[in-house]
Amino acid sequence: MRALKGIRKGDMGKLKSNLLISFSWLTAIAGRLHINVEEETWKRFPFLCSYCGKQPCSCKKIKLMRRRKITVKNSLKPKSMAGFQKMFSLIYPVNSRTLFEAGVHLSEEMGELNEVIHFFLGEHKAKYFDEIKKEIADVISCFFSVANSAKIDMASGLVKMYHNNCHICHKAPCACNFSFVAKFES
Repeated sequence: MRALKGIRKGDMGKLKSNLLISFSWLTAIAGRLHINVEEETWKRFPFLCSYCGKQPCSCKKIKLMRRRKITVKNSLKPKSMAGFQKMFSLIYPVNSRTLFEAGVHLSEEMGELNEVIHFFLGEHKAKYFDEIKKEIADVISCFFSVANSAKIDMASGLVKMYHNNCHICHKAPCACNFSFVAKFES
């Protein structure tokens, strides 16, 4: 959520570093849960808005009451992170909402992911784990939307940040503790 602080304060450096760190954290957690982020994101957003099923998204215009069924067309699937970022720029064009609105959407989706994780931890039902996959894909889409609005190239930013393993301790795996990183990143 620190990336949102960068939006609120107009600090693009803080926004960029925290967005990249948060994206890394989410994909690492998904990996630990054996969730293929690329596949889940593609299933949810096959070059179309996951809600209205259009590109570009027309949700603001048509006000649907429920999500449309979407058909996945594998031939269009992006082959790189840069390709996914470009795909999201076509689904959710930068001129369709402000950076602030993209940040608010990210926070909403993070809340939904948090909620479904708590449901899963409380009941350990497969349906909640499936919902975690969908919510992770939604959060990923919002990361790219914020990045597109802020003109952040996620792929090159991640390469630059992690070119020497952990961006703080430079070890793989990271040997930092949370308290140290929290103080360092503030």
